[in-house]
This record gives sequence, structure tokens and C-alpha cells, in this order.
Amino acid sequence: MRRTGFWWFVIVIFILVDVYFFQAVTTVMQGFSPSVKLAVTIIYWIIALAAWLALFAMPYLRSVQITKFYRNYIFSVLVGLFIAKLVGCVFFAADDIRRGIEWLVHLMSAKNTNRPEMAAIHRSVVMSWLGIGFGTTLLGTFIYGYRNKYNYQVKYVHLQFPNLPKAFKGFKIAQISDIHSGSFTNKAQVIKGVNLLMQQKADLVLFTGDLVNDRYEEMNNYIDVFNKIRAPFGVYSVLGNHDYGDYIAWPSLQAKEQNLENLKKVHASLGWRLLMNEHVIIEKNGDAIALIGIENWGAKGRFPKYGKMEQAYKGTEPYAFKILMSHDPSHWDAEVRPKYPDIDLMLAGHTHGMQFGVETMFFKFSPVQWMYKQWAGLYKEGNQYLYVNRGFGFIGYPGRVGILPEITIIELS
Repeated sequence: MRRTGFWWFVIVIFILVDVYFFQAVTTVMQGFSPSVKLAVTIIYWIIALAAWLALFAMPYLRSVQITKFYRNYIFSVLVGLFIAKLVGCVFFAADDIRRGIEWLVHLMSAKNTNRPEMAAIHRSVVMSWLGIGFGTTLLGTFIYGYRNKYNYQVKYVHLQFPNLPKAFKGFKIAQISDIHSGSFTNKAQVIKGVNLLMQQKADLVLFTGDLVNDRYEEMNNYIDVFNKIRAPFGVYSVLGNHDYGDYIAWPSLQAKEQNLENLKKVHASLGWRLLMNEHVIIEKNGDAIALIGIENWGAKGRFPKYGKMEQAYKGTEPYAFKILMSHDPSHWDAEVRPKYPDIDLMLAGHTHGMQFGVETMFFKFSPVQWMYKQWAGLYKEGNQYLYVNRGFGFIGYPGRVGILPEITIIELS
């Protein structure tokens, strides 16, 4: 019942934004011919009505295939439309504030005995065009971003550590994260991404969580793709928040637990060693480093803390160099740096860079930075490093704008 009420609230907000946005459309059509005005009005409200009906129908879709397509594409268009119109409404609201101030000034300056006739304070055509222009441009970038969801990029990182054992100088680690196989719709493109990873010839491959969106079956069609990932020193993995199936309704607790057990078997069938609050020792030419892998641990309240650092860390004390695999980057500031200052490098994912942002040599921005201090790329505090992978896959929005899918190659020296 509560969920239905929330959905109706979303639909009402969507309708209010549409009505408010259309006022600006009416403003810019003042000089248009009646036939053009009528055509624009009909097209606008047909699109708006279709969006409302789609929103209304969403909770009632039960087919797995329809739901997958719907969430990946139609829902993202709806969200894109809403955000684009919402951005436009910011301009319209600023103009309305200007109109309100002008009205108040006229009202306060009028004389009580001889009150002048107040002329209508019209909306600004310029501000209306700006709002529509910015909103349309934003929607266009969302649509354009569909083509980037498989546009895999290799990021090369060179890190120097004074305590790195000599045998590991030049050691290459490949990191991938957030595969989200339940979102894939083009297997051939995914194969290209895996081939690109293998072309890097890394010594060690590390996967930092979120293999699926919710269910282990989402990997059925991709086991024969990701089992091609191999490295001389092995492939290791950890779980992410989506891997536990916490975000869907299960018929029973047993069904949810069985899904997790089956997902663990998927990791094994891929040839990946899943680390569940434990560590392994990587040895090379008589030297050794510790690799620690924990279950998901998020500092944000809505993400469960399955990870047990104390359990995973115990026994690594004698090793001079330590790497931690932890899905959520908020773990770094919340627990790792304060309690484990001898963990040299932590690898995380989780944020996807929100799959939307701007990255240049001099500037990096994504709305996700308002939620996560460390959200993409390399960070350093004291002698400790954190690298946040931007994600191999995608979820929700089936595309990427500015923040592209990533394969990370870290060379140690």
C-alpha cells in the first residue's frame, strides 16, 4: 500500500512538472501561427500522456523480458524527460521569482489614494528559451549516451611504494568492477570488452563486486564470456551490494539465501576465487604480498555492512605490502584508513561515476560526488591509496555520458 502511494506521488510530481514546463512552451510560441501552436501542443501532450501511462503501468509489469527492456530503455527515457524538464523549470522558476519581485515592487510603490493600473508582468521569452534549450540539450546527451555503454576504456595507473617487495616491481594488476550482467543486451560487445581486458596481459585480475543486478541467473548467458578471464597469478573477486539480492522481493528467506549460494558457485565456475572476509598470499620469486577481500561494507546507512575487516585482516600482519578489495569506496575513510594504516592500496567500485559527468585533464565532475567523496579514479591520503573503478557494466540508465566503462591497469613499482 505504501509503495502504491509513493508511485502515485511520483506520477503527480511528473504531471506538475509537465504542466509548469508547458507554460514556457506557450511563452515561446507567442509569435507562431495558430496551426503550429496547435501541432506543438498536441505533440507535447501526447508525449506527456504516454509518459504518464508508462509510469502508471510500471508496477504492474511482471514479465522478466518486458521488465528488463522497460527498465533499461523506456524507464531511462522517462527519467531523462523528467530531469530535462526539471532543469528547464529551474530557469522558469527564476523568471517567476523575478516576476514576483517586480509585482511586489509595483504593489509597494503604488499610492493608496491614487493606485496606478498595474500592467501584466509577462514571462521572459529569453528565459523560457534558455530553459527549453538546456533541458533539450540534457535530454539529447542522455540519448546519445546509449551508444557509450559498451565503449570500454583502459585506464593506466602507475603507483610507487617504498615497501613493495622487489619481486613485485613492475607487477600489473587489472581491476574490473560492477559488471551488472543483468543489464547487458549485446553479448558481442561484452566479449569485445573481455578481449580488451585480456590484451593487457595483467599478472593478476581483481573484480570488486556487483556481478549481477539481483539474481544469479543473470550470469547464465555470460559465463562462457567471463570464464575467459585468466591471469598468471589468478583471478580474485568480492561481492558488491547488488549481489546479495537485497533489492527485490523474494518468496522466502530461503530463496534469497539460495540465490547467494548459487552466485558463489557462479564465481567458482568462472574460475574466480571469491574472497569472503578472508585473505590470500600472493607469492613471486620468494617474495609475498597479502590480498584481502571482504564482503560489501558501506558507510551509507542504506547499504548493509556484511564485511568483517578484523576477520579478513587477521594473519596479514607479517606482510609488508597489502591490497584490499572492498566494493564500496566509503569504506576507505570510514574504517580502513583509521584502523588499518598499513593497507597500502584499496580497490573499490560501486559508484559507476553515476554513469554521467565530465572528465578532462583539469576538471572532473559528476553529481555522485555529492554523495561520495571518492567516486572515480585515484585518491591518496598519507601513504595509502584508493582506486575507484568506474564500472564495467551499467544499471538503471543503459548508457554513459562522460564517465565511460573502465578496465583499470595498475602497475606497481
